[in-house]
Amino acid sequence: MTVHGEREIVPAVEKAEAPEVLKRFTDGYNEAYRKLDRGVVARVESGPLAEIGYADMTTQNAVTPGGNPTYPPLVLDDARFLIPRQAGWPKFFVADTHSNRDGNRWFVVFLRNSVKDPWRAGYLSILSPDRVPKFVTDEDGWAEAVPVAKGAKGKDPELAVAPGAVSTAYTDFLRDGKGSAFAPGPRTTGMREEREKIKRTPTFWTEFIDTPEPADGFPTPALRIEGGGAMAFFSAHHRERRTMAEGLRPAITDPRMKALLKGDLTRSVTYTKVSESAVRVPAAGSKEGIAFLNRIESVTAVQGE
Repeated sequence: MTVHGEREIVPAVEKAEAPEVLKRFTDGYNEAYRKLDRGVVARVESGPLAEIGYADMTTQNAVTPGGNPTYPPLVLDDARFLIPRQAGWPKFFVADTHSNRDGNRWFVVFLRNSVKDPWRAGYLSILSPDRVPKFVTDEDGWAEAVPVAKGAKGKDPELAVAPGAVSTAYTDFLRDGKGSAFAPGPRTTGMREEREKIKRTPTFWTEFIDTPEPADGFPTPALRIEGGGAMAFFSAHHRERRTMAEGLRPAITDPRMKALLKGDLTRSVTYTKVSESAVRVPAAGSKEGIAFLNRIESVTAVQGE
């Protein structure tokens, strides 16, 4: 019997294959950071994690040209695999692992767009053990994915905000601070407060442009958690343009930022950043807001003008 993954509801990955996918990613990650090779990043990463990885290869080559053979290898062990049963593409599953870097849990989200594509890691989130949610699983141990809603305005009857709408809700809030579906905190109200401090200073003023991710290129995988709600992974792009006061020129001294710089530093400089986040989305009807469990942000481009 032939099972069609685009129609049948099947596990995203076989339980025996998941550890192999994790090992392939870890081996590739370590190879990429030893050789500082963008090609290896492309082989094992996608989405926001790959964008960060590409920029890392550029900036680290500026510091250690020719590679970094003494790079301490990353080890991800004690893995628990959260595998949903899904129909259609893309498919995803999550590896909840222990890392040799710290005492936190490293969540690696693997994505696959078709049966012909390899599994690649699209998101990485780092959570302290006490912040890890309890996930809904069935009698066979399969996790429960939130179905993908059509379009950024799609609804999910069980959630306050559909995962596909989270990136837009977040960037809308950063832009105007209105109608926030998010709980107050350093990644929401705190970011707006910090931005206000540098919007206009005696030496420069700053413009911020926040862009939600299209679902096609950067899907928002989500898993149901006990007690209602879901844990969702999403990304966004952020541009920060600093324009100097008359008679002043922008300056960049960090060699890593210099490695990303294009254009001439005449009057302004624009930093492009990508963020990847893990959030707890509350159940529909809850008075709680979306809460950040982890957020990683990295500069991926610098443009002088």
